[in-house]
Amino acid sequence: MSRKVYVAGKLVPADQATVSVFDHGLLYGDGIFEGIRVYSGRVFLLGEHITRLYESALAIRLQIPMTPEEMTKAVEDTVRENGIEDGYVRLVVTRGAGSLGLDIRRTSNPQVIVIADTISLYPAELYQTGMKLITASTIRNHPGALSPRIKSLNYLNNIMAKIEGTDAGTVEALMLNHNGEVSECTGDNIFIVRNGVLKTPPTDAGILEGITRNAVIRLAREAGIEVRECVMVRHDIFTADECFLTGTAAEVIAVISLDGRQIGNGKPGPVTCDLLQRFQKLTRSV
Repeated sequence: MSRKVYVAGKLVPADQATVSVFDHGLLYGDGIFEGIRVYSGRVFLLGEHITRLYESALAIRLQIPMTPEEMTKAVEDTVRENGIEDGYVRLVVTRGAGSLGLDIRRTSNPQVIVIADTISLYPAELYQTGMKLITASTIRNHPGALSPRIKSLNYLNNIMAKIEGTDAGTVEALMLNHNGEVSECTGDNIFIVRNGVLKTPPTDAGILEGITRNAVIRLAREAGIEVRECVMVRHDIFTADECFLTGTAAEVIAVISLDGRQIGNGKPGPVTCDLLQRFQKLTRSV
């Protein structure tokens, strides 16, 4: 079946889904997006993603030309039209076409694009064995320059760190913030377990406030696990009992080493495995 993409207010064949070459999303990364999972034909935590999308738009002074209710319907219609049972939605809003300059007053017609397709996950064996990380020399964007809580189209910061991980033979890389503290990975949030306590960097550590991150925090607290959002450094990861990442595509995946140092016993830990099971159950029930 030929994929259809929602663009300019309608569903069109993927090869006909186009935007202007003068669009600020293309020229300057001037726009926002959400990556959303689909499980059993249902869009997972769509309301939370829509809320974050509109918050990102407010932060960059982008007027989305649809109400949240209309946006929700556009996503659901695109998923249904493409027959997606288990897959991924990329929801994009650009500033629209403008001149060859930065002035947003010269832009018009913001573009809403919804793509629904299958998804490439981490290799299945990594969920059994855990993954290795390296620390990238590329730090997370300074929050005074661009808030990491804005899910913008400009992902070059993350891409450069991802290149470092790929060059080192890992599928993810840890990023520190401007203070040398643990921030997040190139596409995932990070957690550790130490003495039964679950810890993760706070939102002011230069991280994206992940939808999956927040869901896992809720699941952990419901299970009686103490959760602390606190400043962390690499030493905390080196000495942790367990470590794992969360993300829309990653779900919950164990980390067994950082920069060649084994974490815990070098295998996915019991808290990680339990939270993965709880999260997978949640995806089939919401």
